[in-house]
Amino acid sequence: MLELGGKIEEHLHFLNPEERDTRKALITLLRREYRRKLAHYENLDQSFQKKYGVSFEEFEEKNVVKKKGFSWEVESDAMAWEQAVDGIKTMRTRLEDLDVLE
Repeated sequence: MLELGGKIEEHLHFLNPEERDTRKALITLLRREYRRKLAHYENLDQSFQKKYGVSFEEFEEKNVVKKKGFSWEVESDAMAWEQAVDGIKTMRTRLEDLDVLE
């Protein structure tokens, strides 16, 4: 049994009142947070795909940053986009890890 302490368990069950099992409530809360972050990263990825008309892989292959003259905006977008793509992979892996715990 997972022991967190009364006040922490109170907060955990407040956020997830339908689940009384502390371990399951914590896993559910983690899953929600990973999904929230995944949605954020996927939205960023879609936004950049729309802006540049290519996937991140194509963006890199076509060396768009160089073609756009290494502008601050394009370099900044490239870094944010790379973080989003990495974040998508990480959040999916974390969600799979939680599936194994249940």
